[in-house]
Amino acid sequence: MSEPTSLPVSPGDDWRELALAPPRVVEPPAGRARLRVELEDFQVDEELGFVASGQGEHVLLQVRKRGANTGWVARELAKLAGARDFDVGYAGLKDRRAVTTQWFTVPARRRSAAEWSLVSGEGFEVLVAQPHVRKLPRGALAANRFRIVLRDFFGDATALERRVAEIAGSGVPNYFGPQRFGRDLGNLERLMQGGPAGSAAGSAAGSGAAAGFELSAARSLIFNAVLAARVRRGDWQRLHVGERANLDGSNSSFLVESIEPVIEGRLASLDIHPTGPLFGRGENGIGGEIAALEADIAAQFPALTARLLGDRLDSARRPLRVAVRDLALEWIEPGRTVCLSFRLRPGSFATTVLRELLDDAAGIAGEEEHA
Repeated sequence: MSEPTSLPVSPGDDWRELALAPPRVVEPPAGRARLRVELEDFQVDEELGFVASGQGEHVLLQVRKRGANTGWVARELAKLAGARDFDVGYAGLKDRRAVTTQWFTVPARRRSAAEWSLVSGEGFEVLVAQPHVRKLPRGALAANRFRIVLRDFFGDATALERRVAEIAGSGVPNYFGPQRFGRDLGNLERLMQGGPAGSAAGSAAGSGAAAGFELSAARSLIFNAVLAARVRRGDWQRLHVGERANLDGSNSSFLVESIEPVIEGRLASLDIHPTGPLFGRGENGIGGEIAALEADIAAQFPALTARLLGDRLDSARRPLRVAVRDLALEWIEPGRTVCLSFRLRPGSFATTVLRELLDDAAGIAGEEEHA
């Protein structure tokens, strides 16, 4: 059955809300809590999904970092390796205000794997070092595992437990978190005003990493707008004929030509998910009602779409829903301090899980994102 189109941006809406506070599935949330009171309250461990090759011109390092950001650690490792910053590989960014374990590769020219196993520096230490055949590329992860302590909870503890159980079975909307949009939404402000990507103060216009972050933020905002519309329609975890379904844990998708019981069963088991657009040039591979909805929403962001098409980025798809695997809740102090643990596919944000449970308490958003 066709449902009415509900657009996410109207004279009463603000595009900033799509970046910072998109609609939840369930309102109101169960309560409020304090996050990141201590560094150890936010822990993230990368899961690679493969093992070191045991030989090669690189060393695969598992590094524990505490109160340090990924880029800084990578530059320190480059110095120790006698290599260029570019020669150090890592799969994704990890929060600074946290304790995380993360994988890097460094060239093996100066130090052997055995020598790297003894290395440490300000805010980081090498836990494991093994020879490896190639540089670690971005996104080369199986998952990120989180352990998050929430303090001074104020709200309905029973509702929190109930919502955690619901999320374990249904997943959450796969919004891009506030991290993607930069400090004070700086990655978006210039583009929304029609300025060139990369034109932030202190950066070369249209060049380098600044432009890349801004263009990524532009695609992310359009995706969030589509997902917000699907959440408001109530069909963010349903499939329609003509859209593409994502295979859980992969970047593969297929065209939905009919809604059959087997499709419904795979949706219910979180084996497949509806998808939304990463806007760019070329065909988006969908049709029907959802194609019309996405086109209407993209048209509301002319400055962003024009810049993305001008940069010749190819269109892609991203799942609208993320499964929250191994989700568990443990009360450390009954009714006041709670620990959440869960596992997410790479590219998804712990922020999106927390927002479905808690009001927007200070510190809920991280400073970096989990690729």
